[in-house]
Amino acid sequence: MVEQAVDTDGSGLPGPAPDTAPTGPRTPGGRADTRSDGRPGGRSEDDGGLHGLPAPGGGPPTGEPSGREDSGREFLGRAHELRELRADIARAGLDTLSGRKAPRARVLLIAGRPGQGRTALAEELLRRVADRYPDGVLRARLGEPDGTPVPTERTARDLLSALGRPVPPGAGEDELSDLLREALGERRLLLLLDDAAGAEQVDALLPDSPDCLVVAVSRGPLTGISDVRPCTLGGLDTASAVELLARRTGAVRVTVDPRAAEQLAEACGGQPAALVLAGGWLAARPKAAVADVTRHLDADTEGGTPPGTPLARVFRLAYAGLPAAGRRMLRLLSLVPAVPADPQTASALAGCSVEAARALLDECVDAGFLHRLPTALPQYEVPGCLQPLLRARAEAEDRPGELRLARARMLERTLRLLQSCRAVTETDSPRAREKLLNTPPALRFPDPRAAADWLRARRPALLAAARLAVEDGELDTLARRLMSQLVRAMVAHLGTRAAAPDLYGIHLLVLEVAERRALPRERAAALMNLADLDVRAGRTREALARYRAALDAGREAGDAYATGRATESVGAAHLALGDPDRAADWFGRALAQRLARDERADAARLHGRIGGAHARAGRYAEALRSWRSAVTGYRRCGDLVAQARALGELAGVQEAAGHADEALDTCQEAVELARRAEEEGLQAELHTRLAEALERTGDPAGARLHRGAAARLREAGPRESRAEPETDGA
Repeated sequence: MVEQAVDTDGSGLPGPAPDTAPTGPRTPGGRADTRSDGRPGGRSEDDGGLHGLPAPGGGPPTGEPSGREDSGREFLGRAHELRELRADIARAGLDTLSGRKAPRARVLLIAGRPGQGRTALAEELLRRVADRYPDGVLRARLGEPDGTPVPTERTARDLLSALGRPVPPGAGEDELSDLLREALGERRLLLLLDDAAGAEQVDALLPDSPDCLVVAVSRGPLTGISDVRPCTLGGLDTASAVELLARRTGAVRVTVDPRAAEQLAEACGGQPAALVLAGGWLAARPKAAVADVTRHLDADTEGGTPPGTPLARVFRLAYAGLPAAGRRMLRLLSLVPAVPADPQTASALAGCSVEAARALLDECVDAGFLHRLPTALPQYEVPGCLQPLLRARAEAEDRPGELRLARARMLERTLRLLQSCRAVTETDSPRAREKLLNTPPALRFPDPRAAADWLRARRPALLAAARLAVEDGELDTLARRLMSQLVRAMVAHLGTRAAAPDLYGIHLLVLEVAERRALPRERAAALMNLADLDVRAGRTREALARYRAALDAGREAGDAYATGRATESVGAAHLALGDPDRAADWFGRALAQRLARDERADAARLHGRIGGAHARAGRYAEALRSWRSAVTGYRRCGDLVAQARALGELAGVQEAAGHADEALDTCQEAVELARRAEEEGLQAELHTRLAEALERTGDPAGARLHRGAAARLREAGPRESRAEPETDGA
């Protein structure tokens, strides 16, 4: 999914105006943003220390209150680092010096501790050199706030989606990396890899094109990547640090006591994140002097313990200055996955109204603890450098039961929103309309388009919530309900094909829960869903193994439906692998199950599948018997369309067996049945088949008549057939 571009400094100011991702070559200055976790581009665990202020045009979206963001100021400091980074882009590499063309994109590394403004510097560098890269900018975050590396396959999948490339569901890391390199090799763009945990992550995503530039942000060196150009960040220079403080507190207090402002900047180590929190504390206390902050920091020993880093010291001061409700909100937000939270999420966590939650969130923005993202839907983000500090506070101040209850409330609210998102599409169902009317207004979508927009905007958060629910291990029942509704909502709004990559991951989570809880029925369903997606992606052997496992699980659960479907799917997989003998055997087993349950329509369909397998093997006598049984079964069921299709297939087998005259009669009968069923599309198909048979028997005049009839039916706009032709898929 393509997200809007967002860059925010430590004061919550919006970054460059959001752009959308390209689906083809971009014009200069174009931008394609994505995150490995789906978050808006330009954000990282370093965001609490961003000190770059945006150029004009990045103001709040329509409907957002003004005054909190300032879109007219410029980037602060880092002039020397920017000069060095820009010089490194043009500097000859080792390959160039040896007379060889560079095989891959150049890598610039910005290293430093979280909160030092690493991402801000990277974003400013990209802004200044963007005109050299006409295909835009891609962004991906490679690490979670707790330091856990984001799986490379997830990052590659999101980057491919941002480029408008199809993503095979269930594809592995190597396949996705190759697809990404192929896509990037056609472009001249910038790639920002934020919060990289190590060289392996970066190396797997490097474009093979020397026309691209990669800017990596990491805590330390990327040993193993050749010719990387490092830039290590420390604190801001004093003048820039004081200017950042003045922008948060107002210029008057800094002007009247510049020495105190310099001392505060020194006490904060020049770290932008610490300066933002200190400025927020002063902004909330108009009568306090800048020197008061320094005195509080000097006196802070946390009960005799060492004061810790400058950020930890300022955090304790700013956190203690918040009201109790604000402190609780921040602690609970540390439970949210590494994606932006919205007022609905905050409301569920805190157990308050949506309006009250949004007011608390805005107070935390003013204090410097949160960023409000300039997106169409209100979204807020905890700076990654503050996440560990808030999580430690939650563990120290809240009981585990309270945290689990808050997490359960958040997941339950997400579940209800997904139910409402799906229900708004079921306008033809009186029951669904009644259920929708009984939904609280805060959880109701005005129309399907609004629901679809919400689903797309919150997709990364929804997927992260599903992963969180499964990882928790204590909320499996809620997790199963959540994933079920997530699948239904995605299929309703996006379609199975478009949502397939996400559905694959959700089914894997369902399988994990089913195996952990020993739920064979759910395990069988998850395995079959995964196998179906494997078949569509061309991984038939992997699908066959999963169908067999689903069959075992269905038998264990005593689920007749799952057992029958898995048995038939095993046969379809064998047929797709070119083994019609085994396919016919498995279809026969499935047929016996259907006959035992007197499921006549399914039995007729399986007779046809057995006939198709025999025909593939050249056993025409067995194929004819099976197709005749299928025709008889459909006739008894009264399904004229399916009967006509089966007769058409029977005619094809008859012709292959050398019974040309019988084939013509059978095909004529099929055409008549299709006419009675008023299926113009099927009639045209059968007329064409009949014309081909007549040409082979030496009757070109008759063939022209039937081709003309088929053409007239197609020109009349045939309706879609009510029955699909037999396929080899499950």
